Amino acid sequence: MSAAVSISLSDPQFEKVTSPGAFHRLACRLILDERDVPFVKLMVEATLVMVPLAVLLFVKFHWLLGLGYIAINFFVFVDRYILMLHNTSHRVLFKSKFRALNHYIPWVLGPIFGETPGSYFAHHIGMHHPENNLPEDLSSTMRFERDNFWHFCRYLFRFLFLGIFELNAYLFRKRRSKIARRFIVGELSFYALVVALMFVNAPATFVVLVVPVIAIRSLMMCGNWGQHAFIDAARPANCYVNSITCINTRYNRRCFNDGYHIGHHIKGNRHWTEMPADFEANLALYAEAGAIVFEGIDFFQVWFLLMGRRYEKLASHYVPLDGRKPSTDEIVKLLHERTRPIAAA
Repeated sequence: MSAAVSISLSDPQFEKVTSPGAFHRLACRLILDERDVPFVKLMVEATLVMVPLAVLLFVKFHWLLGLGYIAINFFVFVDRYILMLHNTSHRVLFKSKFRALNHYIPWVLGPIFGETPGSYFAHHIGMHHPENNLPEDLSSTMRFERDNFWHFCRYLFRFLFLGIFELNAYLFRKRRSKIARRFIVGELSFYALVVALMFVNAPATFVVLVVPVIAIRSLMMCGNWGQHAFIDAARPANCYVNSITCINTRYNRRCFNDGYHIGHHIKGNRHWTEMPADFEANLALYAEAGAIVFEGIDFFQVWFLLMGRRYEKLASHYVPLDGRKPSTDEIVKLLHERTRPIAAA
């Protein structure tokens, strides 16, 4: 079966820089893949802006300055940082002779952006991808009614209050002890830093370290819920029908094509610039499998619309891949069926 549709994609793909400047040339000397120069640029920008602002809050705290700090953090940097961390967790950024720099993103910048050192790698690489949203995945959405806000609250609160303990137990149970040890060291280091800095300047510590970690862990659960909201109960292990893909979004342009979640689960280390071309090349497979693709919205918007059970709005962004033109009612029925709870086999 071949897809009978033609999709025009506006999401970013790699374009060779023909006249690289000094910064680009220097970055290429440090990193393994020229396509990841944007990560080096983002590292530098985040360091030059957020680190001095954080220091300023500790030196001379004011709540208006604190609110400004949070606004810059969340509206300018945090989404791009998280997806930089995501990509560099799957693919090493710096060359072996500069490998110490690979710790800068999770260990130095991480706490500023709500990521305790080692936790993202442990959860995402050590657990989520191997388990693929199936029952042993601690962030699995399968057993929940995925258009039910109270079910989401249960999901979120369990992650916030029990997640670190369950993840630690999982990693040791699966004999991923090296990842577990790094996770424990990162968590304990972060909480020790928070306690120590509370004695220095409690309000600044709250703004710089506590608010981001609570907010980011909550937002990441919203995103994961949206990514794995529409599951075919007959094939819950099939990446084409336990994940979704979001195309042609501002989010993809800002966040390194993160919307291509189906392709990402099929091949976790696929480079972010290759996602759109891979999607186009495999449209027939997506269509045959019955994959759900949305255009013009991202995972967080999917989550928000599901919490309001606004299926007609979701249907207006649905992309039919098989050449048919289903009615709104048909799309709504499909989407609704894919959000029903699925009992573990």
